Amino acid sequence: MTTLSNTNLPIGVFDSGVGGFTVVKALKRYLPGESIIYLGDSARVPYGTKSKETVTRYSVKNAEFLLSQQIKMLIVACNTASAHSLPTLEERFDVPIIGVIDPGAKAALAATRAGRVGIIGTLGTIGSGVYAERIRSLSKGEVSTAGEACPLFVPLADEGWISGEVPRLVASKYLSELQGKLPDLDVIILGCTHYPVLRDTIQDIADEVFGRPITLIDSGIATALAARDFLTSVEGISTSKIRGDVKVFVTDSSRISDIGTRFLGEPIGRVTQVDIV
Repeated sequence: MTTLSNTNLPIGVFDSGVGGFTVVKALKRYLPGESIIYLGDSARVPYGTKSKETVTRYSVKNAEFLLSQQIKMLIVACNTASAHSLPTLEERFDVPIIGVIDPGAKAALAATRAGRVGIIGTLGTIGSGVYAERIRSLSKGEVSTAGEACPLFVPLADEGWISGEVPRLVASKYLSELQGKLPDLDVIILGCTHYPVLRDTIQDIADEVFGRPITLIDSGIATALAARDFLTSVEGISTSKIRGDVKVFVTDSSRISDIGTRFLGEPIGRVTQVDIV
């Protein structure tokens, strides 16, 4: 069996900003002994409206920085970056890499009973069609999909507008559009790391719009479980007896502590600003 040479090295995680803290939250839940180094490319957020070439270039720089910190695994916590840059990252870097697309797609397939899956995400993620392509491949074409870009969910999550009239109206608009495309779906993938912060509102509106309980798939949780499964398979789980810590790096520190704490569910501690251009 293949093993990692140093199981106590940290896991590296990057996202375009603070959304990846929802993935870190899941990692801390399912891999509590692992230390994590997080990079939020907050100076260049959002990725969801940028071209594939630009997102890939940013992702390579992010990966280079995290690898310089001596990590044992890289997690691409950004759906847009996973959609656009994962093949390039896997080709360039000799470290295990997990994106959020594949685990989210597999979790959705395991959950659906109707064979109908909806995807909500940024313009970049939905426009790439990567979730639909992966689900089609894994299900051999037996599962139908539809996607809806929901760009306003990101600023709502950043501002802490996660409940009340405004987010409910926005969710109703987006989910009604999705319902028009695939009315008999029973599963929706939260295809952006910001969206779990709005989960309660999205759940309420989805059940209301579709007229029945809808299963929401948090790709961050699915990714954390995939990381745990992989590390277990290669005997790479940390042997540390103490809870792992989280070191946070950002490319712009504006408001990162307040927003990051909301996404992580606990204080994020010291934040170090770096220049990786």
